[in-house]
Amino acid sequence: MASIRRTGSARWQGTGKEGKGTLATQSGTLRDTPYSATARFGDAQGTNPEELIAAAHAGCFTMALAFKLSGAGHAPETLSTEARLSMEQEGGGWTIKAIALTLRGKVPGVSAEEFRRLAEEAKATCPVSRVLKAEITLEAALE
Repeated sequence: MASIRRTGSARWQGTGKEGKGTLATQSGTLRDTPYSATARFGDAQGTNPEELIAAAHAGCFTMALAFKLSGAGHAPETLSTEARLSMEQEGGGWTIKAIALTLRGKVPGVSAEEFRRLAEEAKATCPVSRVLKAEITLEAALE
């Protein structure tokens, strides 16, 4: 069975509210990219985990749909997806409640019905859509 591994990392200094951190990815696309509580829950500069999840979902879904369309003989000219992640406060914490995908596509020769069917398949099967069903493990060490 084939396997792909990718890594991302975070470094944080200080308290949750006043602290700040940086994110990095194996590819180097993110390198010492700042994030903080004020970027996450306010409008300060920097990124946050939720917008990264939304971007990852939009990218994964759109690529999966491109593969499905191509496999059905309909090469897409353009596919554009916006993923709007909704997070709500519940009790003492926050929960990601939903991700709404908005798709626009220009695909010659495909019917609206087939486009919708293939988009639903891509939504159900792209790895990021399925991530919450994944096994999550933790290795923790105190330094």
